[in-house]
Amino acid sequence: MVPLLLVLLLALILFGAGFAVKILWWLALAVLVLWLLGFVARGTGAGGTRSRWYRW
Repeated sequence: MVPLLLVLLLALILFGAGFAVKILWWLALAVLVLWLLGFVARGTGAGGTRSRWYRW
């Protein structure tokens, strides 16, 4: 009975990790799209100087 419970626990942990990794991939893709949109949509700024939409 104990080995069966260990196998089920391992499968549950691996399924949870796989689901979390998939969500992280989607989150990373969304952040990349937002970053690219901000990069493309940035204006020229006042007075013809180039403005930065980020703070690095």
